[in-house]
Amino acid sequence: MAQYFEVHPDNPQVRLLKQAATLLEKGGILAVPTDSSYALVCRLDDKAAADHLRRIRGVDDKHHLTLLCRDLSELANYARVDNRQYRLLKSATPGPFTFILEASKEVPRRVSHPSRKTIGLRVPEHKALQALLEIHGAPFLATTLIADGETEPLNDAQEIRDRYERLIAGVVDAGACAQEPTTVIDLTDVDPEVIRQGRGNLSILGL
Repeated sequence: MAQYFEVHPDNPQVRLLKQAATLLEKGGILAVPTDSSYALVCRLDDKAAADHLRRIRGVDDKHHLTLLCRDLSELANYARVDNRQYRLLKSATPGPFTFILEASKEVPRRVSHPSRKTIGLRVPEHKALQALLEIHGAPFLATTLIADGETEPLNDAQEIRDRYERLIAGVVDAGACAQEPTTVIDLTDVDPEVIRQGRGNLSILGL
């Protein structure tokens, strides 16, 4: 049964987040709040957990998974970023944007797009999630928590626990999320391409 960690949204209890982080270290998957909707996360270097995450989400290896990073400097370690891309990233992070970029050698090939060698990256603006990332000390491999066969992301922690208690290791409850996925922007070409319009305001990027 999934463990349940109820934390304060602005002053999350470090003791509880450390317990949640321990589940990740043991190969578990967590449901965590973000600045858009809840997400499923696991360790980047855990192949079995990544495969399980895809099965829960109902997606194949062509579906872009996302790295949740603590800040822009950490993001730049996992993607090839030129000056033009960096300026766009700086204007929109932290925030509810996911950027598709060419993966660096720090990203295991099994989690990047199999043909394009790209990966989704983002820096969330959520205090509990940022605190959990700090404790973990590395990015999370993540996907928006949308139930297989549904179109809307889940945002109620108790409902997530009820539906996934036998499939995931834990749920971090910091209150309801916005229930709107991130805006996804492909930065691999000369001109940025909006793949999905979500919560992020495109005017920040001049798009």
